[in-house]
Amino acid sequence: MHDKMRVCRWKIRFSEMGDSEKKSKISYVNANVTSIISVALVLLLLGIGAMLGLFARGATERIQASIGFDVSMSDTASDSQILAMKRALSAAPYTASVRYISKEEALSYWQQETGEDLMQVLGFNPLTAEFEVHVKPEYAVVDSLVAIEASLVGNPAVDVVQIHRDQVEAINRNISNIVAVLGVVALALLAISFALINNTVRLTVYSRRFLIYTMKLVGATPGFIRRPIVVSNIINGVIAALLASVLLSAGLFYIERAEGGWSALVTPVEVWCVFGGLVIIGSLLCAIGALFASNKYLRLGYDELFKR
Repeated sequence: MHDKMRVCRWKIRFSEMGDSEKKSKISYVNANVTSIISVALVLLLLGIGAMLGLFARGATERIQASIGFDVSMSDTASDSQILAMKRALSAAPYTASVRYISKEEALSYWQQETGEDLMQVLGFNPLTAEFEVHVKPEYAVVDSLVAIEASLVGNPAVDVVQIHRDQVEAINRNISNIVAVLGVVALALLAISFALINNTVRLTVYSRRFLIYTMKLVGATPGFIRRPIVVSNIINGVIAALLASVLLSAGLFYIERAEGGWSALVTPVEVWCVFGGLVIIGSLLCAIGALFASNKYLRLGYDELFKR
């Protein structure tokens, strides 16, 4: 009974509002909803760009981890020399991983790949034992590999060191091009995002321009007027960022279920950093946009409110 009476009182109170007040409140609510959705879409675009950058970095590190060199041992190398070389390579600061391939294993791989039995054709095993070394990303450049090669060729147990110079140069050149393109795209996305979010926030403040003027008339200070506008837009930015994070999470979950593989390129901490970055960027850009927009309408006279 009391609930029905309360609802009746609300209906009467709402019906007594002036048409202008109703329109103002509805306009303000619509502007807020539109602002949240618009900012969320812009932040979603930024989040997608950030995740693509992380995927590219992860793929780059995996490609660089495949860069290395081969150390072919001499036929006269003894077991102790081979063991010493393995220990030296494993302990080297540039080594990410090292794998020893004996003469027998090399012969077996040759037979599997070509179908030829070199022992029957030649009567002996012409292949040599070798080490397959993968270097750390910071050493995956030609200059570092050349320096490593120079430190190994003087060893009497080493026959040949192959560093695959052309392959390394091509990989690093392609990586540099990709990084440059992603950098330009990231800057463009930030500029576009700032422009779109700023315009969206301006529309939100525009719906409150008469309230700003009324508060000026009753003697409210500019700081007192600006504070709730900036705070409300910061809240809108946080809500929009959370909405964008939910959409981005759903997209990542779908991709992982359908295709798989992206989780090997980024860590959960990096994904959470992207979500946190969206919250910071969304709230910061909304706050800046609200500050500039409120300052603009604080300077306008009554007649100018109808023109802009």
